[in-house]
Amino acid sequence: MGLGFSLARIWNFAPRESPSFWLVKFQLCRNTRQVQLSIPSRSTAFCAGIVLLSPALCSVKAEPQGNVHAPAVAGSVVPVAADGAVQTLFDGRELGGWKRTEFSGGGEVRVEDGVLLVEPGEELSGIQWTKPVPFVNYEFEVEAHRRSGLDFFCGLTFPVGTTHLSLILGGWGGGTVGISSIDGQDASRNETTFFRTFDDFRWYKVRVRVEAGRVRVWLDGASIVDLETRGKSLGLRAGEIEMSRPLGLATFRTGAAFRGMTLRKLAGSEGK
Repeated sequence: MGLGFSLARIWNFAPRESPSFWLVKFQLCRNTRQVQLSIPSRSTAFCAGIVLLSPALCSVKAEPQGNVHAPAVAGSVVPVAADGAVQTLFDGRELGGWKRTEFSGGGEVRVEDGVLLVEPGEELSGIQWTKPVPFVNYEFEVEAHRRSGLDFFCGLTFPVGTTHLSLILGGWGGGTVGISSIDGQDASRNETTFFRTFDDFRWYKVRVRVEAGRVRVWLDGASIVDLETRGKSLGLRAGEIEMSRPLGLATFRTGAAFRGMTLRKLAGSEGK
């Protein structure tokens, strides 16, 4: 039975009074999932109806901002794992362990005003991490924004066991989100694919967690990917993106800025 229909039936059953009689004071208790009402005693029917409907009212979840077809992923907000200390991979002053990826026709890379800038190139441009990284049981975080262009501003390549995957934000005309590649299907056409808008010069925070048999991704704190990897064929899309291994950030004909790159090893992490 729809919410509107249920309220209509309650309204028809309840006694008619002046408009002020129907003032209801709600106090939504998020932790206890209860609704407290302050309402005159003669409106018992209306009060009972609201209480019956309160579980539905308390269980509504917000979608990630800007999603057109957001995936239904359980546990939309998960706290950062606390198994290991956070390793800062960018200090805002110099490239440090990062270097420009030698893509054909790639744009220039520089540090300016505390952020790492990647200029647009003929196709791919980007940076790659030159120091050891784990290949399982870790989290990587980065903040990114698009400065120019109409394609992906964050192509995050990361290790998953013995192979690698790429998370794409804003690909295929600026709105595609997904992971490349799963069972031979790239980010535009597999189970992780969805579409949303991205604003230029707005920072987006990405967190990727790689565990044995599972990859999870959060965008601005909201879960967008929860992928069981067992039994699936995983690998990068064929082409120069393979130069981003083992850990890299790339753009496609797009200028971008990056900051806040951190790495956290989880319990049981393996790799270099």
